[in-house]
Amino acid sequence: MAVKDINIRFKNLLFLLRESQYKIIGRKLLHRFYSQTRSYCLRRDLRVPFEPQQAQIPLKIRPLSEYDIPAIFGDADTAIAPDFPVEEKQELALRLEHVHANIPTCYVAVTADDKPAYMQWLMGYQENEQIQAYFNGTFPVLADDEALLENALTLHDYRGKGIMPWAMARIAEHGAELGARWVITFVEEHNIASLKGCKRAGFLPYMVRSERWILFHRMLTFSKLPAQTPYSFDIAGQNLKTHPA
Repeated sequence: MAVKDINIRFKNLLFLLRESQYKIIGRKLLHRFYSQTRSYCLRRDLRVPFEPQQAQIPLKIRPLSEYDIPAIFGDADTAIAPDFPVEEKQELALRLEHVHANIPTCYVAVTADDKPAYMQWLMGYQENEQIQAYFNGTFPVLADDEALLENALTLHDYRGKGIMPWAMARIAEHGAELGARWVITFVEEHNIASLKGCKRAGFLPYMVRSERWILFHRMLTFSKLPAQTPYSFDIAGQNLKTHPA
């Protein structure tokens, strides 16, 4: 991991300490002491036409601009505006960390008056080295016909307006500019709201990522799902059958 990435993470830890977020720090340590999590890898085929449902407000997609930084994150020195709720500060801190990592490309969905309402990164195989270093191997190495869509965030004032599925679908389409046929994204299996949003953005179950931490040592596996595996919320009580990727 690059020194710059370590410094960014150290600043994020200082932010949590400054905000007295000892419970968050404790949860992170406990997670690495012992935990087991599973996430879906969802995939969209850009060759298959898909028209997402419109959001409740008019939006357009463009790359993140330096002028968006204060609009999204607040004070440039402290990074996060002091009047934001603590949970919102943490979410924004994680995205600001990604902004500083300079991994292209972060897209934003902006309103008619060009205010950011949603942000998410679309990264091609050309960025494999940076992706693997920054995310510490959390994602598989991308093939030359794949792109990774990650770190979505609907800004606080724009939630509940159906923005995520529309914006995610439109950002994914830029994968064609990177030479990608397939766009993948990862969502924890218990995050049903996000999974449903991804379904409405044209994504289907493709793989399962299993992550296990024991005494600060991580074990990570990726297992492909059978073709046309439905979402778990579509068939109550279904057990996913997987085979090694």
